Amino acid sequence: MREKTTAHATDLLKVSYDEGVIKTRVEQLGQQLAADYADKNPVFVGILNGAFVFLSDLARACDFPLELRFLRASSYGSAAVTSGNVKLESGLAEPLTGRHVLIVEDILDSGVTLSRIRELLLAENPASLRLCAFLDKTECRLVPIEADYVGFTCEPSFFVGYGLDYAERYRNLPYIGVLKPEIYGGA
Repeated sequence: MREKTTAHATDLLKVSYDEGVIKTRVEQLGQQLAADYADKNPVFVGILNGAFVFLSDLARACDFPLELRFLRASSYGSAAVTSGNVKLESGLAEPLTGRHVLIVEDILDSGVTLSRIRELLLAENPASLRLCAFLDKTECRLVPIEADYVGFTCEPSFFVGYGLDYAERYRNLPYIGVLKPEIYGGA
């Protein structure tokens, strides 16, 4: 697969996951989810804004009936690290009671935001609730939470692309790369 070049490419230390690797892993996740959800008509809840690219590809990789819903939550704003305060900016229109729910997130790092979302969704009494994260930075966990499905376990770098951003930039990159620290003020 050909690599696209963008003006953003100069802001990266390296490309960690190229388009082909991403596509292959999403297809594998779709197969795993088919084995677990094919007869359950699950609700995939994408966490905006970061998960929209992953969720879109993941939904197309699943060849079984499912529903898509979205929840906007943040604890970063335009900062490079979580504030610890989870802000819910919108909710789900229909209840999830008795439904099989899969939270779909771009990256699981501190776990602060996803723990709060998980609590809120569990309060709706779903039949089951699982988590799918495309990237999992296990070394960065501040609260105890684990993903049931993981695209890649990764090092504690600052990733952008494929929906991941810094200050709302870089989401449109077709690959995932490590952002240079001087861009986000890191060490």
